Amino acid sequence: MDHSTDDSGIRHEYQNQKAWGLLASIDLHVCDPSLITNPEAIGRFVVELCEKIDMHRHGPCHIERFADGDLEGYSMFQFIETSCISAHFDEKIANAAYIDIFSCKYFNPFLAAEFCKSFFHAKDYALTHTLRK
Repeated sequence: MDHSTDDSGIRHEYQNQKAWGLLASIDLHVCDPSLITNPEAIGRFVVELCEKIDMHRHGPCHIERFADGDLEGYSMFQFIETSCISAHFDEKIANAAYIDIFSCKYFNPFLAAEFCKSFFHAKDYALTHTLRK
C-alpha cells in the first residue's frame, strides 16, 4: 500500500515547535534479497536517497557485513552535513531493512519512506518520526 507523501502537518509542527531536528525510522518488510545483500546497491541507495531528500553527504559511506548466524548481514552509515543516515539489513529471517535518518535540516519523512520502499522493492513499510527539541 502506498502512503501519502503530504508532509504539511509534520512540517507545520516542526516549524511551530522550533524543532532542532527530525528523526525518521523506516522499517521495510519483504525486500528484494538481491538488493539488501549487495553493497554496491546499498551505496547507490545512499546517494539516491540523499538526492531525493536534499541532503549533502559528508565523507564516504561505510558499508560492512558482520555478525554471526541470524544476525549476519550488511549495515551502513553515512554522515550528512546535518547529521547521519544508518541502515541495517536482515537477510536471514525476514528480508527486512531498518533505516534511520536524522537531520537538523527538515526533510519529508513520507517521501523518504516511499523512496526506500521503492528502491528495495519492499512489500510495505512502517514509518515513525520524532521531532527532536
